[in-house]
Amino acid sequence: MAIIKTDVKQKTIGKEISLTGVGLHTGKDVTLTFCPAPVNNGFSFKRVDLEGSPIIEADANYVTNTQRGTCLEKNGVTIQTSEHVLAALVGLDIDNAIIELNASEPPIMDGSSKFFVEALEKSGIVEQDDFREEYVVSDVISYSDEESGSEVIVMPAKEYQVTTMVDFGTKVLGTQNATLNHITDFKNDISDSRTFSFLHELETLLEHGLIKGGDLNNAIVYVDKELSAETTEKLKIAFNKDSLSIKPNGILDNLTLHHPNEAARHKLLDVVGDLALVGTRIRGKVIANKPGHFINTQFAKKLSKVIKNERRNNVPQIDLNQEPLMNVNQIMDMLPHRQPFLLLDKVFELSDSHVIGVKNVTMNEEFFKGHFPGAPVMPGVLIVEAMAQTGGILVLSTVPDPENYLTFFMKIDKVKFKQKVVPGDTLIFKCDLITPIRRGICHMQGYAYANGKLCAEAELMAQISKVK
Repeated sequence: MAIIKTDVKQKTIGKEISLTGVGLHTGKDVTLTFCPAPVNNGFSFKRVDLEGSPIIEADANYVTNTQRGTCLEKNGVTIQTSEHVLAALVGLDIDNAIIELNASEPPIMDGSSKFFVEALEKSGIVEQDDFREEYVVSDVISYSDEESGSEVIVMPAKEYQVTTMVDFGTKVLGTQNATLNHITDFKNDISDSRTFSFLHELETLLEHGLIKGGDLNNAIVYVDKELSAETTEKLKIAFNKDSLSIKPNGILDNLTLHHPNEAARHKLLDVVGDLALVGTRIRGKVIANKPGHFINTQFAKKLSKVIKNERRNNVPQIDLNQEPLMNVNQIMDMLPHRQPFLLLDKVFELSDSHVIGVKNVTMNEEFFKGHFPGAPVMPGVLIVEAMAQTGGILVLSTVPDPENYLTFFMKIDKVKFKQKVVPGDTLIFKCDLITPIRRGICHMQGYAYANGKLCAEAELMAQISKVK
């Protein structure tokens, strides 16, 4: 398994576009606005109705409830039923977008992703300046739930594919399958598949005051039990209908299915939306047996953790004997540091969003004279300093006269030390931008590797300042 930088450019939308409607469970009017986002932003929700317009990233670790949709929560702020919106973004091959909401729940529209897809296409899809990352699956990863019998696996494949297999154990809706072999087929084959419910579930939801925004145009209702006169009256009131009937296909009222296996296709839509919470593109085939939001998001959390560990141990593959992009003299032309505080020997890669540098740790280092001289170990703070100097190359490369600038720390966060660094080790540093550089402020994730293992990591924020 590996995380690779593809030759495909990241994509966002061309301009803001809004939709209005009601939330399925809250029944509240809501406006959703899709907004362009910078590279490496991913998908994030913004609650513009709350003070400070808090942002909740589309991250599996923020999932708190999966009863009737996937609910995200961060610092007490929630987003309900996020999956249909996220599925539309993934289905149109978009990488970065900000979803602004003036309520906790996106509009249900017709219960599918169709209207979100149409809005996003109308806004235009544009390429960005950085390349997309993908997680290439080489071994089977699975998650199962013994109680429900649900299981989700991902296996190697040449592209992202999804298959869902559902079995509801009812006469009106038995076993169904659906497959998405190419993400480009999402719009035509999957996006218009609407959410559904069984009559027995509907009665419970009504009793608990949910589906306030529901009507017979945004949810398919499968009648799996006898429709009593009492229930009929409740449903007529809930759906604002003068009369209700059951059609020969077992669906309440006169709704026409878009597909014979629309239920399985909608479950596939949900899987695509929920797995967007992994935060990294997947190159592999997902097979979901009896999927649901709980199993989907548990699998997303597991996969996210696997990818995070892979990223940490994803030692940059560089030939240390090749000609470097920058040698120590060129580094000193850019950085103001000098021995013994120059802790970077070579730079091998430098782009708009990342940098890779190297330090050869020798017994002649000044700090070994006083730092555990009987069992010399490189001080952790100096590993972080060396990591920061590597990041300094990244931020200073954005100005035409780097020799006239100094780089200062603003913040160091989430520092972890994993392995000792001793004389004879070769340290490889990799720094990736977390957010785009603005006003000379660089926020980056730094990693330090030695002997093929991660030895330290930290979030760094630095600012360049012109020498007066």
